[in-house]
Amino acid sequence: MTSNSMDKIFIGISGLIGAGKSTLAKTLGEHLGLDVYYEPVEDNEYLSDFYLDIKRYSFPMQIYLLNRRFHQHQTIIWHGKGGVQDRTIYEDTVFARMLMNSGLMDPRDYRTYVNLFENMSNFMCKPNVIIYLDVKPSISLERINMRSRDIESGITLEYLEKLYEEYELFIKDISKLIPVIRVDWDTFRDVEDVARAIEEEYLNASFLRQVVKW
Repeated sequence: MTSNSMDKIFIGISGLIGAGKSTLAKTLGEHLGLDVYYEPVEDNEYLSDFYLDIKRYSFPMQIYLLNRRFHQHQTIIWHGKGGVQDRTIYEDTVFARMLMNSGLMDPRDYRTYVNLFENMSNFMCKPNVIIYLDVKPSISLERINMRSRDIESGITLEYLEKLYEEYELFIKDISKLIPVIRVDWDTFRDVEDVARAIEEEYLNASFLRQVVKW
């Protein structure tokens, strides 16, 4: 049953590709009676082109995702009912920075992206909490291969390792602004147990402004 203090909570689910964000988002939504806003995959017009030619499509891909996630973000805020967002708008910067540092995005495009994000952030309300699913790159790659999406066939371990490094920096920085619960997801614990633990942590407010790991 949803607690009164949880029925309007805004939760962001964060983590590597294949970490299990959608699975946990769905379970959390059901457990807490919240709407779930999934990461655009099936209807992503750029995704297949991006994985075929990352350097060419890195900038339009990031702009597309920024726009879609901003729309989700605003929907959650304006509905006033809370919600669970499968990947937050904040961590899009993780991908953009990694692409730029890897020479896969022009620094000029990256600066444009960051400036746009900063302007949009003036109209955003921070999530109440971010759940970070800590999955090592090798496990992430295994799960990507298991779900066998053709558009993800070009994802390499090196790509995921670079992403993971950026995520570690992101979580360290974002936890100074937004409460973060860090879940060791390599073991893929029962999602119902995790949902209950997250609710307990939030209600106890024991994790505020620091990273808690189970």
